[in-house]
Amino acid sequence: MDIVEKEGRDGTSRKVDSCSRAVLWLTRSMDFTIALLQRLGKGSDQQSLAQHVEAAYNVTLKPWHGWISSAAYKLGKQQIAKKLIPETEAFTGFLTGTDQDSAVLKDEIEKLALLLEPLLDDIHSMMAKFKLDRLKST
Repeated sequence: MDIVEKEGRDGTSRKVDSCSRAVLWLTRSMDFTIALLQRLGKGSDQQSLAQHVEAAYNVTLKPWHGWISSAAYKLGKQQIAKKLIPETEAFTGFLTGTDQDSAVLKDEIEKLALLLEPLLDDIHSMMAKFKLDRLKST
C-alpha cells in the first residue's frame, strides 16, 4: 500500500509502468482465476473449459479491456484457445491430481476463495481510495 500511496502523491500511479497499475492488473487476474475456479467447482459439466474461461473473462476482465485488448482476446480465442485449452475433465484432473475426485476440487476451491476474497476486497478498496479502480487498458 505504501508504494501505491507514494505513486499517488507523486502523480505516477496512472503511468503504464507504475507499480499501482501492476497491482491493479494482478488483482484483476486473481479475480478472473477465482471466478474460473468457482465456475469449475460448481460442476457445470454441460460447458467446456473454453466456455468457463469465456464466462469468467466476460465478468472480470472484459469490462477493463479497451478495444485493442478486446480484439486481441477475440483473435486469440478464435485461433489459439481452441487448440490449447484442454477439456474440463483433463483440467480438473490436473488441478486435483488424477487420484482425487471433483468433491476435493470443490472443497479446495471454496477454501481458496474464502482466503483470497477478503484480500482482494482490501486491494479493490485501496485502488478505489486512490481512484485507480476505473483504469482500463488500451
